[in-house]
Amino acid sequence: MVPVSGADRLVGVGVGRALNWRRITRMDRTIDLFVPGRVCLFGEHSDWAGAYRRFNSAITPGKVIIAGTNQGIQARVQACPNQFVVRTTLPDGTHLEERLPMEREALLSTARAGGFFSYAAGVAYTILTYYKVDGVEIDNYLTTMPVKKGLSSSAAFCVLVARAFNCVYDLKLTTRAEMEAAYQGEILTPSRCGRMDQGCAFGQVPVLMAFDGDLLQTSRLAVGSHMHLLIGDLKGHKDTIRILADLTHAYPFPVDAASRAAHEYLGPINADIVSRATDILQRGDAQALGALMTEAQQQFDQHLMPVCPTELTAPRLHAVLQDPQVRELSYGGKGVGSQGDGCVQLVARGEAERTRLAAYLQATYGMDCYDLDMKPPKLVRKAVIPAAGFGTRMFPATKAVKKEMLPLITADGQCKPILLAIVEEACSAGIEEVAIIVRAGDEAYYEQFFCSLPSPEHYNKLPEKARRACHELAELGTRITFIPQTEQLGFGHAVYCARDWVGQEPFLLLLGDHIYASNSDRTCARQLIDAFHAGGQVSVIGTYLAAAEEVCHYGTLAGAWLNPEQTLASVTDFAEKPSADYARHNLVTAGLPTDHFLCVYGQYVLTARIFDYLQRQIEADQRQAGEIQLTTALDALRQDQGLLAQVVDGEHYDTGMPIAYLRSIVSFYERGLQGRRG
Repeated sequence: MVPVSGADRLVGVGVGRALNWRRITRMDRTIDLFVPGRVCLFGEHSDWAGAYRRFNSAITPGKVIIAGTNQGIQARVQACPNQFVVRTTLPDGTHLEERLPMEREALLSTARAGGFFSYAAGVAYTILTYYKVDGVEIDNYLTTMPVKKGLSSSAAFCVLVARAFNCVYDLKLTTRAEMEAAYQGEILTPSRCGRMDQGCAFGQVPVLMAFDGDLLQTSRLAVGSHMHLLIGDLKGHKDTIRILADLTHAYPFPVDAASRAAHEYLGPINADIVSRATDILQRGDAQALGALMTEAQQQFDQHLMPVCPTELTAPRLHAVLQDPQVRELSYGGKGVGSQGDGCVQLVARGEAERTRLAAYLQATYGMDCYDLDMKPPKLVRKAVIPAAGFGTRMFPATKAVKKEMLPLITADGQCKPILLAIVEEACSAGIEEVAIIVRAGDEAYYEQFFCSLPSPEHYNKLPEKARRACHELAELGTRITFIPQTEQLGFGHAVYCARDWVGQEPFLLLLGDHIYASNSDRTCARQLIDAFHAGGQVSVIGTYLAAAEEVCHYGTLAGAWLNPEQTLASVTDFAEKPSADYARHNLVTAGLPTDHFLCVYGQYVLTARIFDYLQRQIEADQRQAGEIQLTTALDALRQDQGLLAQVVDGEHYDTGMPIAYLRSIVSFYERGLQGRRG
């Protein structure tokens, strides 16, 4: 997906503060989107069962692991005044089109009618209900996933529509919010989808989902090694409505042996299987994953097949699972989705074995097969945000509230803490886990904000939009770890506190008192991560262009340009808060305007090697101005592994001093407002 910001986006041409502006209107912009299908690896039906905790608290919360498929739907989207236009191309080449006025009643009527485009209309209705948008045109020009086979093709289309509105009108919806809009849109149709179906919004990664009544929690899972799965269309019959209807007799309270068995499987047995599956995926043990799938299928057959034998006996599924040739080429497998004779998933013993397995299933059973690859996470998936300072320059306000929790106002009129905006900057760049370094003893303060819902009395007084924000914030909190800094020994020491949590992975580092605004389609943090990947995994510092009188406040560096655009440089020298004279004699970078220098922007992507140099400083008590400085370690890293400087196409706003804070929150708000107005 290519995110776009602002209805009439202002795109900067140049670097840092030396910008010329030109206007690009979104009406002329086409955005390419891809949404995968989703396969339920473990936990089928427990999402549905977990919802019954609203009526029976003895039910175990449902737990599911899903994964985005290699296949999906590709589309081009753009604004379309007054109309909602959807075109789709099915896997067999069939072309379909729907044109509707962008009016709530027309959209709702189409959604309830249950036609092919009812899902799309339902989501458009939901978006129009909660957001100020106009129409969109969606051209789903390629569909590579099978439909009505348990891979959530309808849910993927719903997510596509939600994402189209999100990108075209810069709604700044999180992935969870897109997922929720897709779900609310689909349930307006005759479809009775489960809440896990829209998990395809998370992309081609495994996701752990927990269902506790109306509360849904999600977290991405890391995969330890490349595992080769195969999804096969059994070309059989599956009546999902009949399966759910029969299961309904067992809920919310068990009344006989069959319903008690269903509660046992969808409750404690499933929770144990999903817990073990989570560990297996993180280890990357394909053999153990296949064995667990086989075990899960056996437990499913024992406990749930008697509830709906006409559908869950599934003769084609079991014939494939028991086939000696299938067992020779795979570690094991199980049914997909609601089970029955829809699809089968198998863990192949390797890539070559998967190819042979697909050919065998096609030749023997006439099955169409689809690869599913689960791979280790991308290179940069963790972020560290130091937030353990005393806030002395913002006293006495910081006697009442931590400086990182001081408020700012977003362009849509939302008041949020600075720290939340920084966490969102990291997550919008694709970061999966965030560590916040806090003063020892302050963990509960931050946990209460990020991880706890308000009291029922407070929650019930909130408007619907604020309630959604509560759940999104709690969901965000599941991705955050709070690490105490027992002594405030400087920025470098705060970063060092995250050493064990980071491990040997590269990580994104963001200052806890800066906020950021990109001038381009990529967030500021994403620009640095892309530079890290493109630069051969060499550590990268974000920089901006500053005048000589400013360098005494920031880390300043000199570099040699690596590209004609002069946006990426190899760092040749580095100094922490140098004088203007020192910078003029030692830190000049060719090609910059006279008396201008590259200063640190407040974002970094660093390899784990940085911790070795910080440890040496700490052990030698090597301080500058009484503190362990990151700059010293960065210069050592430069000499050892090299260091890159990326000129960030965006603005950063310092909130660490009173006047700077005032100017920053006003500028940040006005900039966002200008982008929304175009």
